[in-house]
Amino acid sequence: MIDKMKQLWEMKQKMDEIKKELDAVTLESEDNYVKVGISGSQEIKSVTIKCELASADKAKLEAALVETVNRAVRQSQKSAAEKMGQLSDFKLPGTG
Repeated sequence: MIDKMKQLWEMKQKMDEIKKELDAVTLESEDNYVKVGISGSQEIKSVTIKCELASADKAKLEAALVETVNRAVRQSQKSAAEKMGQLSDFKLPGTG
């Protein structure tokens, strides 16, 4: 019972450490119109419009923003998955 509690505590500590690492990482995605910064824990940190708004095509700018945010989210998800892969060294109590 003590061993299982210790394993759970160690796993929680590792998960907390990974969360801190993901919070500290900022990934960026950009194109000709916008630049988006997102944390590894998928929080948007910044959005930069790279073109002059007066001369921008609204539809193109909106499409660029959607695509750039989605690309940034995918990068963040990949980063999080890689970090979570570090938990594979831990075994849940009762699983082997």
